[in-house]
Amino acid sequence: MRRIDIVANIASGSVGPDAPEIAERLIAEHGVSGKVHAPQPAELVDRLRAVIDSGPDAILVLAGDGTARAAAELAGPDGPLIAPLPGGTMNMLPRALYGERTWQEAMSACLETGEPRMISGGEVGGRLFFVAAILGSPALWATAREAAREGRLDLAAARARRALRRAFTGRLRFVLDGRPKQKAEALTLMCPLVSTALDAEERALEAAALDPSSALDIFRLGFNAARGQWREDPSVSVGRCRTGRVWAGGRIPAILDGEPARFDPQVSIRFRPKAFRALVPPE
Repeated sequence: MRRIDIVANIASGSVGPDAPEIAERLIAEHGVSGKVHAPQPAELVDRLRAVIDSGPDAILVLAGDGTARAAAELAGPDGPLIAPLPGGTMNMLPRALYGERTWQEAMSACLETGEPRMISGGEVGGRLFFVAAILGSPALWATAREAAREGRLDLAAARARRALRRAFTGRLRFVLDGRPKQKAEALTLMCPLVSTALDAEERALEAAALDPSSALDIFRLGFNAARGQWREDPSVSVGRCRTGRVWAGGRIPAILDGEPARFDPQVSIRFRPKAFRALVPPE
């Protein structure tokens, strides 16, 4: 590769102010020509867009889940290779691609033996995800988590109370691949990248409808999930889907690859077989 750009958010999770200097040293050690960008958080997306438009061979993104998802979405299947390094707190996409490596280890592996890999994904209301999406009232807990992470405990408590009030009051209706209409408390969509029920090359999403009807059901579902047996829980129905439609009585809360989102009362979903090209070490 002739040119690699690195975009780092030094304010994110596990990045830190010395990350640009470390990244520059790593690319020099591997004999790669590159440039490190460290924009302010409010300028991240605009800088990513400018870097992608400039046409590097690859872009290494050192930031949180939202920025990793945005970079992959902006690049698309025809743009430069994207390496979403683990720089956030949850690191959903980086963990799916690089396992439990630190960002320095993942970066070194990409520079030494990285190769292109086409990544599939899903789309909800025109927005992409590459690991998993959750639609429905359980997604409201993500906004409480974000407030707590920012140190706004009063706002976190208020959002947690709101999420608790919304439980069991706003069920979703949905149709997947033309099958009969279903109702559930939440709908989870998992990409082949992470689903243990799908082959990595399968051209579909795994769809799981979660419909606990009481606190006891939620406890049992949580217990089964901890044992890795959530698919066998009686409140869960699992299938595959390529397209679908979801609707509710009001705006639909959601989580896309760990980041909160909100959609109109009616939204479409679909599988994207070619979402973006990742730079990854050989499997």
